[in-house]
Amino acid sequence: MDTTAAPTTPPAHRPTATVPAGVSGYVEIDLSAISDNVRELRRRAGDAEVMAVVKADGYGHGALPAARAALAGGATWLGVAQLAEALTLRGAGVEAPMLTWLYVPGAEVEAALRADIDVTISADWQLRQVLDAARSIGSPARVHLKVDTGLARNGAFGAAWSDLVRGAAAAAAEQAIEVVGVWSHFAYADAPDHPTVRQQQERFVEAVAELEREGVHPQLRHLANSAATLTNPSAHYDLVRPGLAVYGLSPTPDLASSADYGLREAMRLVARLSLVKDIPQGQGVSYGHSYLTDRDTRLGLVPLGYSDGIPRNASNAGPALLDGRRLTIAGRVCMDQFLLDLGPDATAEPGDEVVLFGAGALGEPTAEDWAAATGTISYEIITRVGARVPRYYVEGQG
Repeated sequence: MDTTAAPTTPPAHRPTATVPAGVSGYVEIDLSAISDNVRELRRRAGDAEVMAVVKADGYGHGALPAARAALAGGATWLGVAQLAEALTLRGAGVEAPMLTWLYVPGAEVEAALRADIDVTISADWQLRQVLDAARSIGSPARVHLKVDTGLARNGAFGAAWSDLVRGAAAAAAEQAIEVVGVWSHFAYADAPDHPTVRQQQERFVEAVAELEREGVHPQLRHLANSAATLTNPSAHYDLVRPGLAVYGLSPTPDLASSADYGLREAMRLVARLSLVKDIPQGQGVSYGHSYLTDRDTRLGLVPLGYSDGIPRNASNAGPALLDGRRLTIAGRVCMDQFLLDLGPDATAEPGDEVVLFGAGALGEPTAEDWAAATGTISYEIITRVGARVPRYYVEGQG
């Protein structure tokens, strides 16, 4: 199987959204980047199908446009965490095979089955609830059984898996359910040499074999997330479930960048300066005066803050790009705003655009840069951008 990156040429420029002048900040989403990323992931997956994970509002990119772009790039499945997310996509006309995996007692399982959404079963109570819903609508429920192979999160663990297997086999024999898939999730896929990776794969194989001994033969075995899709072909099985990589970010930044994997970032966060003013040397900046100007300088006010998803701990750390210059947040991030020290000779004016993160190939700070500056992961940076920051969609050219 070919797992090398396809030759890629970074776009000479990024398509620019038409954004009204009065918008303080906005997110620009390049849908063609999502489609192209899925094509690359599909190439790497070999014979396995690709489930594009569009949970958390498409990792902040917008679930519906992200889903459509992923399908255009060759994804054959969509995955979402919450059952309500799946119902929303179905209600918007998305007809592709879809899996959901998180729900609580009393959730709208019957509505999901009526909408041809596959549901995950991780516990006996879920099997009972799915069976009740299937009997209510008079047709078998399409389910994926989840085994906990060592993450200790969702999924049936140890003896509970054996109990679930027996219950599911009985339900399948009665044609109350159709076991479409069996799956699990890695704990250390971003560290492919970690011993738990092999251990979890071995446990997964054992779990599938246990299911088959009970006469249940699922169509799909799936274990690989973004990191395993990119680094571990032995875990591809019948289907891979990339999430972060769909949006052009590296799940293993310590090993390889997005560009190394033939991916490009789809999200760009931009703000417009609302004020520029002169400040003398020695002036404290923002709450607590954690930043002091070391010379007479100019400050630029950026009207986004932690209520918009800018991490508060990006204070004195978060990067930004203004007129080709890399700057760092000066002082504390506030609820609705933060400041940049533009320097004494800055010619910036209110309305000028500041790129907080975007495509690394274009020299912009990236979500990974923000993650490194704030001690988190790029997943959190892109998913935390708030709803009051409008999204604008463009179609670029890879």
